[in-house]
Amino acid sequence: MILDTQQLCKNFGSLQALKNISISVEEGEIFGLVGPDGAGKTTFFRTILGLYLANSGKFTLLGSDNPEKVKSQIGYVPQQFSLSQDLTVWENLSLFGSLYGIAGSLFEERAQELLEMVWMEKFKDRLAGNLSGGMKQKLALVAGLLHRPKLLILDEPTTGVDPVSRREFWQLLYRLNREGLTLILSTPYMDEVELCHKLAFFHQGEIRAIGSPADLLTKYPYEILALEAQGLRSFLGKLSKLPAHDVYLQGENLRIVVDSIEKEQPAITEHVKNIGLKDFSFRPLKPNLEDLFSILSDEEVAP
Repeated sequence: MILDTQQLCKNFGSLQALKNISISVEEGEIFGLVGPDGAGKTTFFRTILGLYLANSGKFTLLGSDNPEKVKSQIGYVPQQFSLSQDLTVWENLSLFGSLYGIAGSLFEERAQELLEMVWMEKFKDRLAGNLSGGMKQKLALVAGLLHRPKLLILDEPTTGVDPVSRREFWQLLYRLNREGLTLILSTPYMDEVELCHKLAFFHQGEIRAIGSPADLLTKYPYEILALEAQGLRSFLGKLSKLPAHDVYLQGENLRIVVDSIEKEQPAITEHVKNIGLKDFSFRPLKPNLEDLFSILSDEEVAP
């Protein structure tokens, strides 16, 4: 077991940032944390890394209940770029190498190998402050891998990165995972969530759902009807009053959440006609993770 937390709680004064968090991560998994800003994901990372002291509960990380004893086996890529903007790529890596006790030919071999892996060997003399957002994240990844950890923790590593760089970054993560590295990461992107082996959905400091993407989707309690029409967006105000659990745009269609499409579509059709929308069509849709997380974000939903 790479990580096992039991009823982990963390408070900041009267604010309960983590509420009875229980998570198990097996070796070789890509485990994703997803949830809105302020849900507790970063606090969770900082607690299991020993940067925050838990108020109650317990956890083991790489077999130890003391993160300080296993920190040499952990790589960490924080949410904000934390390397020196005034040092070159190579100088930043040299600094990290010295902190890990890696020097001389061993450092040069590892640093060169990793820079080639992320396609940055040509940029080792460039100042970190002059790198693009995607290249900065690749540099942070290399710094976190220099000491060859067993576990890599990444806190929203692709936030603000362009789509091409995000895809390249995930190609790197999958390559590392195939080579045996366990990954625990948080992400705000639904396409990245679907690439994880297991997920935990955080909301207001607690876990609302946990499991594989496929398993989680079986828990979706409703049916979804998609409405498609020209000029749909100009009718959104009136469409928001449809008789349904929820109504929201996703892509180019309006998703209408109901208990039963068969029973409720006639009333919905009549409503759409009455507001003046023409040349419209309906089709049933299978729920995706974004649909599920929208439901789980409802504060009245029990964890």
